[in-house]
Amino acid sequence: MSQKRGRPAPKLNRACMLCGLVQSMSQFRNEGCPNCESVLHFADNDDLVRECTSPTFEGLVATHGDQGSWVARWLRIENFVPGLYAVRVLGKLPDDVRGDLQAQGIEYRPRDGSIQD
Repeated sequence: MSQKRGRPAPKLNRACMLCGLVQSMSQFRNEGCPNCESVLHFADNDDLVRECTSPTFEGLVATHGDQGSWVARWLRIENFVPGLYAVRVLGKLPDDVRGDLQAQGIEYRPRDGSIQD
């Protein structure tokens, strides 16, 4: 291993700030987010990928498309593609992106725990 003692491994995965899906930076760059690409359009846009995803997230939940999962309902991901999702994502979407979402009639709820149901 080339990792030196005492240094944390670099964080290669990021979480979408809109849906919480966790993927690598290259997956977001090449394919976008399978849940949010139709509204965020960040495939092939490194700046937008960095602004709309976060390397800082807590907890992971794997879903396999089961509509009956209470955890998926609790995280509001029951209608999303199967995959690995962050429980909490640090950061918020930029104001211009939030404005675009609002113009499309999409309510943005930060996944950082700042809004309680």
